[in-house]
Amino acid sequence: MTSQTNANTPTTDQIRRAPKVLLHDHLDGGLRPGTVVDLARETGYTGLPATDPDKLALWFHQAADSGSLERYLETFSHTVGVMQTRDALVRVAAECAEDLAEDGVVYAEVRYAPEQHLEGGLTLEEVVEAVDEGFRQGELRARENGRRIRVGALLTAMRHAARALEIAELANRYRDLGVVGFDIAGAEAGYPPTRHLDAFEYLKRENNHFTIHAGEAFGLPSIWQALQWCGADRLGHGVRIIDDIHVRDDGTVELGRLAAYVRDKRIPLELCPSSNLQTGAAASYAEHPIGLLRRLHFRATVNTDNRLMSHTSMSREFEHLVEAFGYTLDDMQWFSVNAMKSAFIPFDERLAMINDVVKPGYAELKSEWLFRQTASTSGSAESDD
Repeated sequence: MTSQTNANTPTTDQIRRAPKVLLHDHLDGGLRPGTVVDLARETGYTGLPATDPDKLALWFHQAADSGSLERYLETFSHTVGVMQTRDALVRVAAECAEDLAEDGVVYAEVRYAPEQHLEGGLTLEEVVEAVDEGFRQGELRARENGRRIRVGALLTAMRHAARALEIAELANRYRDLGVVGFDIAGAEAGYPPTRHLDAFEYLKRENNHFTIHAGEAFGLPSIWQALQWCGADRLGHGVRIIDDIHVRDDGTVELGRLAAYVRDKRIPLELCPSSNLQTGAAASYAEHPIGLLRRLHFRATVNTDNRLMSHTSMSREFEHLVEAFGYTLDDMQWFSVNAMKSAFIPFDERLAMINDVVKPGYAELKSEWLFRQTASTSGSAESDD
């Protein structure tokens, strides 16, 4: 007889259908290859390394799969290069929402840097409004196709630039119009988050939310500064917190003071397994710190980071984790609830999403083994007659 425990290991189809929550996804890292080609032709962008969508997709994946965060970030010159008009931004944002919904994502916070989309003459406000229009279009198309998704935007400032306060103020102005928070991103080494303290102090005064890319390619000082100097609500990646956790030969674990603080304060970690492998933060899925962090009950979440560059999706991320760690539907639900608890929308809306969307969705998937078992038993009974 099939046990519920065994049946709780999700199939590929169940992983896709499961209600997933995504907190760390870059708009300019998730374009459809065909869209990149189309927009390059429409906007006159001539820098693409290939104009065949399949070859271009392969190039993005191989170029990003270098083990270097700096080389990984270079691939964005092409996606950002074709996202310089209002129509392009609307299309990319709408397709993003559609693609995530098709993959079973029910809530997503998608981030982008408005300052990177001004070369065609758009203002910062026009960029934000175009992306918001696209997200709403994508939500509507998804609903017409029987899918439900809610998408919020995170406005990102580039840590090597000097516009963080300006972008933070922009995020605050649009906080009731689709923007749910703020972020800083870009190469960590040499660009500490403390360079942008004025932006973080402003957001705290305005009671607004922000996450900080920290602990991805750089170590514990990046995480410490993001939390103790800047006051981040979440850590973008935060995978290097593993450097403050010591596993003894007998299997017991000792947490350093920073790791203990992160766990005790329930600070969300926006972990991105496939991306972490590409940038050298982990050697393999089986060795990814998410396994230990989940076992130690950190507020770990699963994310895509850049779906185009990493050739991934939320379903693929969970497929890798199921294979590496034997995760079940219960584990998937745990990660999804963690993410929903950590979202930047109001508490009552988070609670409703958890109780009315996420938990019922997993309960339905976990009950399917009963019906498979019943069908199997019925077939056996018929053959005995």
